[in-house]
Amino acid sequence: MKIQLALDRLTIREAIQIAKSTELYIDMIEVGTSLIKEYGVTSISALKEVFPHKTIVGDIKTMDNATYEFDLCFEAGADIATVMGVAPLSTIEACLDRAKRHGKTVMIDLLNTTDEQKEALYEYKEAIFCDHISKDEQELAGKKVNEVSFNDSLKWAVAGGITTDSLKGMEERKPDILIIGSAITKAEQPEEVAKIFKEIIG
Repeated sequence: MKIQLALDRLTIREAIQIAKSTELYIDMIEVGTSLIKEYGVTSISALKEVFPHKTIVGDIKTMDNATYEFDLCFEAGADIATVMGVAPLSTIEACLDRAKRHGKTVMIDLLNTTDEQKEALYEYKEAIFCDHISKDEQELAGKKVNEVSFNDSLKWAVAGGITTDSLKGMEERKPDILIIGSAITKAEQPEEVAKIFKEIIG
């Protein structure tokens, strides 16, 4: 399993500082939606410049205007960009097309998708699929990380309130990517928490 550090609700400087402190224990750096909304794709470029050898994920959560948004994201330095699974299939296919042209990757966020929608999306085997519990669902509805069974022929990421305690109960699921945000970024010593996560997954 790889660790994707999600950087949200931070300044670019804070995001870089946290990524630097945890660099030894993380594999991927997510430039979070809130960071991109506040600072634009400059935030993606800033992180890629400092961490050229890390996989940079631009969490743009595209719903429409796929060609423009994905070109913008990839040209800024992202290696992976996100599209929402509830977007029209034409949008998702456009995202996949732009990723192919740039030699990059699409992550499809399954937040709020139905089982029927998921089955249609699983045809896009070149994508990474993200099983995601949203911030609002965590904070306002008390929901925990989903317990869906993964389709073994696909590549999976899991996101949403992952802690060192909840991770210990996920051994059987074994996603390809663990997306971890606040558990690390809000910690007094982010590097120590990131190290614990790395030790748990081995």
